[in-house]
Amino acid sequence: MSQKLMPDTQAPALSLPLVGGGTWTLADQTPENFTMVVVYRGLHCPVCKGYLGKLNGLLPMAAEAGVKVVAVSMDPEDRATEAKTAWGLDGLDVAYGMTVADVKNWGLYLSTAFKDAENEQFAEPGLFWVRPDGRLYLIDISNMPWSRPDIEFLLSKVGFAMANNYPARGTTAI
Repeated sequence: MSQKLMPDTQAPALSLPLVGGGTWTLADQTPENFTMVVVYRGLHCPVCKGYLGKLNGLLPMAAEAGVKVVAVSMDPEDRATEAKTAWGLDGLDVAYGMTVADVKNWGLYLSTAFKDAENEQFAEPGLFWVRPDGRLYLIDISNMPWSRPDIEFLLSKVGFAMANNYPARGTTAI
């Protein structure tokens, strides 16, 4: 069973290889405001293609807002590389190889393939903002491929959040 993440607590560790070489490690990130971790289902997902394509086009807006961005999946290297290339994600850091343990630690939903094009198991979508000190600020997870937050709208709120010292919400456990 996955865990329920709590805002304003330390984000789970995450360190994954990047398409094109190197390793992306959450603890090494030094954003001005937030690191945005976008979990996508994998190469098989046409909704992911459109969503990450839009995100790739919004990278200048993210940079202006002081947000560093990475897209991550359970895909193996070859499938992540194909997604980055075929989907035109030239500016986006794409990491691969999330494990079932990572999915559990991040509170994501895990699905089992029912089509040949799908990986045997894959994470359903998630989007997280992590503060520079590693605390979770925004947590958005879904169990369905088409339920995802509007990235442009979210990025438009970074300035407001920072200017008003807006706290993470939902910090009271029930």
